[in-house]
Amino acid sequence: MMRAARLGGMLVLVGALLGLSAIPVGAVLRSGAQWSRRQRAELPAPLLKPSAAQLTRVYANDGRTLITTFYDEDRHDVALAGIAPVMRKAIVAAEDTRFYEHGGVDLKGVARALVSDARSGRAGQGASTLTMQLVRNVLKEDPNLTAAERAQAIEDTPGRKLREIEYAVELESRLTKQQILQNYLNIVYFGDGAYGIEAAARRIFGVSPARLDLAQAALIAGIVQSPDADNPIGGDRAAAKVRQGYVLDAMLKAGQITRIQHDRAAAEKLTYSGATQPNGCVDATGRADGWGFFCDYFQRWWDAQPQFGATRAERENALSRGGYTVVTTLDPDVQKVAAEQSRQVYGLDNRKTLPIAVVQPGTGKVLALAVNRRFGTAKSITNTVNPLVSGGSGINGYPSGSTFKMFTMLAALEAGLPLDSGYDSPSKLVTEWSDDGPGNCGGRYCPGNDNPGWMDGYRTMWDAFGRSVNTYFVHLEEQVGPAAVVAMARRLGISFSAPSDAKLAESPDSWGAFTLGVIDTTPLELASAYATVAADGTYCAPLPIASVTAPDGRRAAISSTCKQVLDPEIARAAADAARCPVGQQSAYGKCDGGTAEQVAGMFGGLAVAGKTGSTEDNRTETFVGFTPTVAAAGIANDPVNPADRVGSGVEARVVTAVGRTLRAAVGNAGYDGFTPPAGTTAYGR
Repeated sequence: MMRAARLGGMLVLVGALLGLSAIPVGAVLRSGAQWSRRQRAELPAPLLKPSAAQLTRVYANDGRTLITTFYDEDRHDVALAGIAPVMRKAIVAAEDTRFYEHGGVDLKGVARALVSDARSGRAGQGASTLTMQLVRNVLKEDPNLTAAERAQAIEDTPGRKLREIEYAVELESRLTKQQILQNYLNIVYFGDGAYGIEAAARRIFGVSPARLDLAQAALIAGIVQSPDADNPIGGDRAAAKVRQGYVLDAMLKAGQITRIQHDRAAAEKLTYSGATQPNGCVDATGRADGWGFFCDYFQRWWDAQPQFGATRAERENALSRGGYTVVTTLDPDVQKVAAEQSRQVYGLDNRKTLPIAVVQPGTGKVLALAVNRRFGTAKSITNTVNPLVSGGSGINGYPSGSTFKMFTMLAALEAGLPLDSGYDSPSKLVTEWSDDGPGNCGGRYCPGNDNPGWMDGYRTMWDAFGRSVNTYFVHLEEQVGPAAVVAMARRLGISFSAPSDAKLAESPDSWGAFTLGVIDTTPLELASAYATVAADGTYCAPLPIASVTAPDGRRAAISSTCKQVLDPEIARAAADAARCPVGQQSAYGKCDGGTAEQVAGMFGGLAVAGKTGSTEDNRTETFVGFTPTVAAAGIANDPVNPADRVGSGVEARVVTAVGRTLRAAVGNAGYDGFTPPAGTTAYGR
């Protein structure tokens, strides 16, 4: 009954302040007693655990380098221990000097306000305590309430004021003063788009709340009553200094600071930051190295994850309001090298591009997504927000030529054909598949070798892969059937995202050209496919994140993207043959010439493998390379006009660019070489 009586006394005073003093005291006390019993069950949950919007921070793989943030409101909650003691004292002095003495409603303050208003003839002092302000702010910011319900939290009515008092009294019985102060400092608006003390300290002074000094804390505390008008960044700096003086005087009067501290703080010359957080991928840091392309891929990944919401709208809302800490897989050093190497081939203002993707075998972690463009919306050839490296949003990728011979080789190995399967490879091969297009041979599909003098003759998988012999691999595709090769490509992550490619893949039995890489793919898909071979047959879908942590410290569950799609022995055999194109030797000494032999020199004695790819008329040039620890792919192309040829002259530069990127991603640490295939897989006996 004591709580009810105390509440009743408060309501009588507040009723007088609001012009409601005609309400009988007994009625108020009965109402208070009934409320006391009811309110414990009905106190809105957010008042105990505020759920206001918080920004999400996205970091590179070191967990410290900020890529960007996503937010509707720039707010990031901090523990009270992370807020400077002078800031805590300053806000109490500025807004509620009797905070540690009252029980949610300051009766003396209410009485003082009554006297002041009676003398002035107008309502000027509202006597709202920090606890009452917290109630108001929490309810108006609660994302689980409707817009109308949030509006009720700040409406100027007696009912709202009484409800606010009721909640404040109950809240004081549930939370400690320290919890109330922490929640208040994290939710209150400080102007210029800064919600909460962390954003205010960062935006106004460029420091964390823990590093605020007395002068800075007093100025910030003084902003609360008129946050936009008195904010020194977007408002009136002179007014902000006046309010700072008011707070310092209040702190001196309360005995929180000495006269010397007061005078020093008042005289301190303040430097204002005005720095805002980046918001979204267009604002991503690392602009020179194109971090926005990785950020965009991460955002599209997030939008597809059901653990963050049932719909895409809910997931986007979670990203911009959920306060997550995301550590991605982006390696800034690898990204930098990839971006530099891409620009070595084509400048920022060249209409042609070289997108390069780098992934980690066995995990799918995406280390870099770079291209000779800036991620931005400005109307210029140097800027784009199209996902040129990863695909999506209507970007299906680019044909990658002979890199698809890998899928034919894997299908053949899986069908029981050993690496030493030998065939005569003529300059032109007349196949079993009908063809009524130009260049057919009597109505049959008949591809040829690009360099007959170097490619023709008796070949095995080793030297045919090394020299990229078209007629060998088309014949090999005849042996195993195009359907098996198409199915292999699917298993290794090729998406067939172009509608025309998807249609052909539905009935691939006559798709003889498939092994020559005529369909669209992206550097990210291609790197992930070859990473499967590097990982002994474990395919891992590309993954842009290492961890996602909610504000309460709980880790979001991230499902594994990896699965075994090849027998390890098959993968090892393919990796052995892939040593040939890059100028290294297979475990059985069967390599004899390669199309990217300069790569071997980049790696010294470290094992490396890969494959080049040229499309018809050299419209694109591709190289994909891999080690047991990293895979990288790049495709030179014209993203606007696919018919525009990049030309054969760019092939060596593409190989060098991707090779150097791969070497940088490997780093200085050594690694074990590829596991040699068994003799039965190599020779069939």
